[in-house]
Amino acid sequence: MSAVPTLGFLGGTGIEGKGLALRFALAGAPVIIGSRSAERARQKAAEYNALLGRELITGAENREMLAHAEMVFLTTPFAQAVDALTTYRESFRPEQVLVDVTVPVKTKNSLGPGDLPEGSGSQHLAAHLPAGFPLVGAFKTVPSHVLAELQEPLECDVFVCGDSEEAKARVMDVIRLIPTLRPVDAGRLSVAGTLERMTALAIGINRRYQIKTARFRVIGL
Repeated sequence: MSAVPTLGFLGGTGIEGKGLALRFALAGAPVIIGSRSAERARQKAAEYNALLGRELITGAENREMLAHAEMVFLTTPFAQAVDALTTYRESFRPEQVLVDVTVPVKTKNSLGPGDLPEGSGSQHLAAHLPAGFPLVGAFKTVPSHVLAELQEPLECDVFVCGDSEEAKARVMDVIRLIPTLRPVDAGRLSVAGTLERMTALAIGINRRYQIKTARFRVIGL
């Protein structure tokens, strides 16, 4: 793997993928936006590059993106994540790492992490990957609106969980590219359920105080 890996985004045309793609591109990482439509991916890449003022991001159909990316960020809505993994399961490569940023937020018509038999969204998704393929949970508690507002300093921690220490270390190195973000090793993938509940807590705080920016920082670390 190169010093700065090529980052691919499965579901990179939404708000979560947009913010991360912009932040990582500004930090110097090669970024490929993936979409089911190559044309839509190229359009979004052009839109993001216009915001950056430079040609830093490329767009490609998802399978082409997966053929070139060394680390893949799953940024689809959670409700679409299993379908995405099932559709592209055979396109993942053993040397890749999948970073799951999705959160199953409980609403009237959707499941929360406590409703899933595995105990968390990340564990549920890992069950749909090839055996042994590393999935790392990260960015679950960082609000997508803040990621996409490039003038806003992030100044928070990114909790990283996973069962592969090597994969976690690779993801944490990539997170360090973004100024004012600090990766924190939160433990094994089973911790993902706690992180997803923390996201639900932040959403509740946002609503109660009519803000969009609640996020977490560990003091004393």
